[in-house]
Amino acid sequence: MTGQPTPTTTDGGSVPQHDGDGARAPRLLIPLLLVSAFIVILNETIMGVALPQLNRDLGISVSTGQWLTSAFMLVMAVVIPATGYLLQRFHVRQVFVTAMTLFSLGTLLCFLAPDFAFLLLGRVVQAMGTAIMMPLLMTTVLNIVPTERRGRTMGNISIVMSVAPAVGPTLAGLILSVLDWRWMFGLVLPIALLGLALGAFFIRNVTEPRAASIDVPSLPLSAVAFGGLVYGFSGLGEGEAAAVVPPLAAIGVGTAALVLFVWRQLRLQRRDRALLDLRVFASTQFSVSIGLVVISFMALFGVLILLPVYMQNVLGHDTLVTGLTLLPGGLAMGLLAPFVGRLYDRVGPRPLVIPGAAVVSVVLWSMTLLDAHTPVGFVVAAHVTLSLGLGLMFTPLLTGALGSLQPRLYSHGSAVVGTVQQVAGAAGTATFVAIMSATSAGLLTDGLAEVDAQAGGVHAAFLVGATVSVVAFAMTFFVRRVQADTGAPTATATS
Repeated sequence: MTGQPTPTTTDGGSVPQHDGDGARAPRLLIPLLLVSAFIVILNETIMGVALPQLNRDLGISVSTGQWLTSAFMLVMAVVIPATGYLLQRFHVRQVFVTAMTLFSLGTLLCFLAPDFAFLLLGRVVQAMGTAIMMPLLMTTVLNIVPTERRGRTMGNISIVMSVAPAVGPTLAGLILSVLDWRWMFGLVLPIALLGLALGAFFIRNVTEPRAASIDVPSLPLSAVAFGGLVYGFSGLGEGEAAAVVPPLAAIGVGTAALVLFVWRQLRLQRRDRALLDLRVFASTQFSVSIGLVVISFMALFGVLILLPVYMQNVLGHDTLVTGLTLLPGGLAMGLLAPFVGRLYDRVGPRPLVIPGAAVVSVVLWSMTLLDAHTPVGFVVAAHVTLSLGLGLMFTPLLTGALGSLQPRLYSHGSAVVGTVQQVAGAAGTATFVAIMSATSAGLLTDGLAEVDAQAGGVHAAFLVGATVSVVAFAMTFFVRRVQADTGAPTATATS
């Protein structure tokens, strides 16, 4: 801090600050944030493949081992809502160093872990750093990237969001085939430390913090609300037996806490003291886009949980074939993202989002045809096509939603996006698995063979997903191009 008055825009938002290095700082900042975000998100999905080996090596039950992924999601859901405050109150460099320090420390703890408790602690610390990174990246892009180039940069962010989760399980499988599970963290640690060092040396403070207070009662309300919902939905997806607290009870408590949290934020935001400013939803573009993001993430995570079950329990393939079947879709989405970003800058969201939603709906309807005799090639083609459809939607929706906000709400908008992704992912997983399990159980009772019953459950889950996708397709016609940072729709008829 320099002691000078904080420069602000006419609406109270901070303006970009370029110290010393001029334009050099932003050029280095975005690539560093992108690479760092890729590394931290990679670790969100790297654990799933390793759980069976960890259960054996550490002598723990399946339900206990599941906490290594559940705790990660819970911490993410709890920390992300508070990032709106952090990104207002502190410099970009301070927040980046904090996030990467936490992630590196957590990775070191996991690498050295002698037992389950130590490993779980490491995962919790890792998640704290991960939760900060994506809102930091999005808010920084909004502050320093010109409006006419945001789509391109958000396209690069979409690469991180789509490729990192897809590569995580495959990378974990490769490491586990030749090394001990600790090396999943040991190989990542030097990369994380290098990112931390480069960021500490090169990143300059491109925005100026402004005074912000934190409402202490909102923190536990947020933790119970979002943590309860994510835990409850995850518990439904994993089954009642794996849950310490009944999932329905967690969802009920989380919902009640969410109502109190929203009520408190609505009161506090009148004095600009809200932990998570809900005035972001005053933008119609933001609200519609976030609604579509919720449905899209529910579909994405639902498919990602159903297809492995279908591949292994119905088609009888092993985990390696299953992982390789899902990998091309994530890579295809990542490869498409930069082109979608450039197109968004030229034509706006609607020419991308409408056909994307149509493709997603068609593919989900085609997945209702999956049975015990479906060729693997059809599954791969369907998943790749679904990924391409979602790829056409994510960048335009996120760019348009956040770009429709006033600058002072950027950090809160980024926090809402991150929170929604966590809750929607957990809800999508729970919904698809619950429908599949209930249908399969009913068919088994009716005397069907187990394989046919599982296939019937998968069919029912995809049928519900396909039906919801029609609603999402209808919503895309309400997406509009907005003027920079005003939330006002432009008169452009083609967007």
